Amino acid sequence: MFTEERLDAIMQCLRQKGTVKVKDLSAKFEVSADCIRKDLKVLENQGKLRRAYGGAILSQDFPLNRDFEDRRNVNVEQKQIIARKAYNCIRENETIFLDISTTNILLAKLLAGNGRHIVAVSNMLDILQVLATSPHITAIGTGGIMVRSVNGFLGAAAIDVIKQYSFDRAFLGSCGVDMVDSSITTLGVEDGLTKRAVLESSRHKYIVMERDKFYFNDSFRFAHFDDIDAIVTDALPDEATVNSLRAANVEIL
Repeated sequence: MFTEERLDAIMQCLRQKGTVKVKDLSAKFEVSADCIRKDLKVLENQGKLRRAYGGAILSQDFPLNRDFEDRRNVNVEQKQIIARKAYNCIRENETIFLDISTTNILLAKLLAGNGRHIVAVSNMLDILQVLATSPHITAIGTGGIMVRSVNGFLGAAAIDVIKQYSFDRAFLGSCGVDMVDSSITTLGVEDGLTKRAVLESSRHKYIVMERDKFYFNDSFRFAHFDDIDAIVTDALPDEATVNSLRAANVEIL
């Protein structure tokens, strides 16, 4: 494999996972650890990543994989861990909101497979289809403008419906956090404004996201740390990030 091909392959791994390890890349490409470190330095100089101890993380300015269908099959094990933790937060007879999120699809499957009685509102068709299979769940869709790229409803019509409810708990997806200004981000304004409406209508507010997203942010800030109660993730981020979140009274589950 030529150097440029290896650099492209490393970036493909980063776009999917958000982070890579030198030892893993060395084994994957059958080259020395020193060779991988040189590759990472080249990519860092191009602004595509930031080197970290033992590996690298995606640069804040370089986009993760945004295609919804592709994201279904990325970090599945991590998302299952997150879904289980979120599931354990939900109580009998609560009214909850499940935002557009591949992790929330897995959470919906856990809820549908259990006898817990809840009312679940969602703006995502995949989630509603899963919830509708359970006789114990009252599944409610927001309606609104259908956005095919996420298979869900966004915008003013969906927001009008959301505002009519008072949710016990809401679980929202995110494209990442910005540790500089303590904000939580998503891809676009329509999704961001819809998420804001959910937060305003909820008592307990959770962000569901993989650990890698602590090191990436997207274009639209829909909330700040003081707007949420907890981040549900698969593993703790670095110590500095943990301390910043705890100082903002954000629980890490």
